[in-house]
Amino acid sequence: MTDNGPKDMIRVARESGEASVAQPLDLGARVRELRKARDWTLEQAAQQAGLARSTLSKIENGQMSPTYDALKKLAVGLEISVPQLFTPPSKGQVNGRMAVTRNGEETAKVTTTYEHAMLAEALTTKKMLPYRARIRARKIEDFDGWVRHDGEEFLYVLTGHIRLYTEFYEPIELKRGDSAYYDAAMGHNVISISAEDATILWVTSLS
Repeated sequence: MTDNGPKDMIRVARESGEASVAQPLDLGARVRELRKARDWTLEQAAQQAGLARSTLSKIENGQMSPTYDALKKLAVGLEISVPQLFTPPSKGQVNGRMAVTRNGEETAKVTTTYEHAMLAEALTTKKMLPYRARIRARKIEDFDGWVRHDGEEFLYVLTGHIRLYTEFYEPIELKRGDSAYYDAAMGHNVISISAEDATILWVTSLS
């Protein structure tokens, strides 16, 4: 897909939103669907939204038309926008997938330059590949050429001090709390310039 810049992306998003709002769903059924997708009871959802349980029950059962103030509270409680209360999910259903990886339960993949701890492996058709990496490399010569692959990549420094090398930019040093986002098809390598191995969180999009 050709990227024509932020303005075009905003325009497409707005047009898409306007088209979807033109076909509203039944509000009560939509609220119930959103609540159940979060595995909340009526009490939990009402508490999140700051509404009485009886009020939420009447909304879900179509027994009352909520005020705009109540709609705003519902949206905030469900962590969505007001228009999304009337808009179906893009695929017609809430996916609801989740994977939890406990510390120490990750699958390790070790190379001479990195030690990867793979995260969320239980999800087999992910759009992102998250992993924690221990940076073992200490100099750019430790690599046999550039690392490059499809997609985009985000890294966040958890511990230590690293130097990020990229094909088209000057090397940049990053410390704990620093991050970088870049085109993964561009050659890139990371080394630790700490006395100890640095660790980073890496998230790669899967194109």
